[in-house]
Amino acid sequence: MEIYWYLIIAIILAIFFVLDGYDFGVGIIHLFLAKNEKDKEVISKSAGLFWDSNEVWLVAAGGMLFMAFPTFYAAVFSGFYLPLIIVLWLIIFRAIGLEFRNKFNYQMWTTIWDKSFGVSSLLLALFFGIALGNIVRGVNLGGVENGLSIYEKHYFFLPLWNSSLSPLTENPGVIDWFTIIIGIISVITLSIHGAAWIILKTNSSINHKLKLVVFKLNIILLILTIFSLIIWQNINPNSFNNFIEKPYLIVFPLLYFTGIIGLFFSKKITKDIYRFLFSTSIILGGITSSLASLFPVILPSTNNVNESLTIYNTAASKYGLSVALTWGIIGIILIVVYAIVQKRFMAGKIDKMDYGH
Repeated sequence: MEIYWYLIIAIILAIFFVLDGYDFGVGIIHLFLAKNEKDKEVISKSAGLFWDSNEVWLVAAGGMLFMAFPTFYAAVFSGFYLPLIIVLWLIIFRAIGLEFRNKFNYQMWTTIWDKSFGVSSLLLALFFGIALGNIVRGVNLGGVENGLSIYEKHYFFLPLWNSSLSPLTENPGVIDWFTIIIGIISVITLSIHGAAWIILKTNSSINHKLKLVVFKLNIILLILTIFSLIIWQNINPNSFNNFIEKPYLIVFPLLYFTGIIGLFFSKKITKDIYRFLFSTSIILGGITSSLASLFPVILPSTNNVNESLTIYNTAASKYGLSVALTWGIIGIILIVVYAIVQKRFMAGKIDKMDYGH
């Protein structure tokens, strides 16, 4: 039963990063590349029409995580308290940036909320990447100092950073040079995804330029990916063991690299949907590869005193998991139906659709 819930939550989180991921990417593109008002309006609209429905998946994942793996939920939400509060404020400012920009037709007003949308999107992409970096790096469970735990074995607390910015110290911070690299990879990946979405959904004047941007960012992404895999092996020598012991898991890294290879043909792709599918493949491949490398661990311990958190030692009772499964499936079906209906109503280019007026 633990595996079923693990897969359900993993799928929901993956869907969230695919759907809301293009909103983050759109914000980044909007911040750096949208120059004239017409492009700014239509690009913000390509995120504004969808962001609220896309974030439903994050709410669903959080609720199911609380229900299925309460110990993990409690540990993570206390240990990552500071970055989670930052993420909450960034989500708020991204939303009000989208909703407020068209309330009044004044240059200063729209500029303020455009910056709010763009900067919040950039930092959200960075912080979600940093969060993934913390998960694969591990944390000091129990807050071990000199061989003794100062907290209960499944609790921890991380400062935003420590003086060394090193992931190899006994008490690493949320931000170190390794998690920053994963954060940058996240920013680049979601920028590519957002650019692919803008090309797919709008007739923006910068669409042709974005195809070249996708190609260039894809080169950087490939280089950083290879670099991150090398240093990850140094931080966690067992990081590739699951792929060696279970060769079928290699399908997930293949999904990731298929997306990267496909985007090298970004300038030649004739059907815009293919470009979006390739960027989606990168996101899905990256998330699933990370989870597959850790399974059944969901939060590694960086010390030898307290064991890592797994789907088995953090799960709710089997009775609770089985009872919740029926209602969870019903809830997922409702969300899927809602998403499909919305996407069908907003199919095609959105340039002339009304939003925020």
